[in-house]
Amino acid sequence: MSQTSELLARGYAACEATARLYDGPCPTQWRLLPRHIRPHVAAIYAYVRVAAVIAASRSEPAAERVVKLEAWHRRLHAALIVEQSGSAPHAHEDVMVAALAHSIRSLDLPIAWIDDLVSAFGQDITATRYDSWTDLSEYASRMANPLGRLVLRVAGYRDDTLDRSSDALCTALLLTACWRDFGPDWLIGRLFVPRDVSAACRAREMDLEGPFFNDAWTAAIGRCLDDTRAQFEAGRALCDLVAGPLRRERRLTWLRGMRLLERVERLGPGLRSRRPRIGIGDLAVVRWRAALWNYSR
Repeated sequence: MSQTSELLARGYAACEATARLYDGPCPTQWRLLPRHIRPHVAAIYAYVRVAAVIAASRSEPAAERVVKLEAWHRRLHAALIVEQSGSAPHAHEDVMVAALAHSIRSLDLPIAWIDDLVSAFGQDITATRYDSWTDLSEYASRMANPLGRLVLRVAGYRDDTLDRSSDALCTALLLTACWRDFGPDWLIGRLFVPRDVSAACRAREMDLEGPFFNDAWTAAIGRCLDDTRAQFEAGRALCDLVAGPLRRERRLTWLRGMRLLERVERLGPGLRSRRPRIGIGDLAVVRWRAALWNYSR
């Protein structure tokens, strides 16, 4: 094995270990992914995982986190230049970054989508409010949608219809995570319910001091859940249009996201102080619904 091959082998192994720690809004069912695409998907998710950790390290000042995130971003672009030149990765380079650069070049993945992901994490560091649903959707288009599109490209799909359906699914998954984390986010000063929605429902931030939502905030969250459910419905087509193991993986991802949305909805006013989660019983429901997928429309 050449030095370059050995470095990439270590890089992809490190990526898989790190990617399995990913707990963001757009999860993937690793064991169901086609084996030949797992290293490349792992490289993407590992890079994103590190960016997420940098952005979420609230023990550090925001300015320092922004600097670290920008440095992480520059390392990928530098590694990609080396990869495209045909040279061996630099010995000092992070092996996970080298692996992702190799995946980007060998599979012709759009680096702009990685750039979008990093910019969204930068926004996570600095933004605490969203004025409109349009603003929140634009954030989702950079924080979540590129992940779904990159998985499709790694799997060999290049189709606008699939991209649009994937975007809807990834947006739905991200929004569901936002509503699930309403309480913890509020405690750190972040609110994802757009101001135009809260204003339309006459929901005031000063009314969020108690452990439960009042009627106005219940109505505001209800509107957000309705819009999220519509995104799930728009993203369902993807789960039938892809083939092979990826079809089952996307279906389970869709079903698990919908189950979490149901949990969020059931918690209702208690969402202010409690964080719903998927339990063993929910996973059984997801598997049952997967078995009945073709009969559920």
